[in-house]
Amino acid sequence: MTIRSVIIDDEPLARKGLKEYINDAGFLELAGEFDSPLQATELISSGSVHLLFLDIQLPRITGLDYFKSLQQPPPVVFTTAYPEYALEGFEVNALDYLVKPISFERFLKAAHKAKELYELKERNRAEGGSGDYFFIKTDSKLVKIFYDEILFVEALQNYVTIHTATRKYMTYLTFRAVEEYLPAEQFLKVHKSYIVAASKIESIEANDIRIGPHHIPISRNQKEEVMERLLRNRFLKRD
Repeated sequence: MTIRSVIIDDEPLARKGLKEYINDAGFLELAGEFDSPLQATELISSGSVHLLFLDIQLPRITGLDYFKSLQQPPPVVFTTAYPEYALEGFEVNALDYLVKPISFERFLKAAHKAKELYELKERNRAEGGSGDYFFIKTDSKLVKIFYDEILFVEALQNYVTIHTATRKYMTYLTFRAVEEYLPAEQFLKVHKSYIVAASKIESIEANDIRIGPHHIPISRNQKEEVMERLLRNRFLKRD
């Protein structure tokens, strides 16, 4: 198993260091390196890239804005000399965030996150992907999660919590990765940090969804779409 990786950084020394780390990791393969994100778009759009090491401070366009522009972005590890960008990086569901100068130990930790995500995707793909469950890694073990058990999914910086009626499962996956496995006809993304099971919603008041004891916010820019999907052909009103 090799994880095809791409480096985007306008600093030659930074690219050199990451290339050496990728080679030393053993399970990573360098698919390409670029000093401009626009040069990498064709390769990334091909779907053959499994992991992106992306600098944030780039000429003409920031790494964050470039990542947001991608239609089907791969998992991303942001690299930067500016730690103040960390929160914004996690808000776009980054796999990890590395502050320069990057030690090999810290790089390897991010690389292992990517490896676990890749292995989970492959396992779920082998299981059929369209069944009634998927696997996550939590507490150093693989756990099967059934779709009909999920109440909602919550993104918390660099990990995700899956809430069921009986317990919570914390996993170091990206919000985007979990979203990929949830059937769109059963689940709704109601906020940048929340996905809910439509059948588990008990009530909606203003911008607040109630599922049991939980209160989940609906973002303003998604409320119209959320309400339309929830109420389509299901809203009874007086003639």
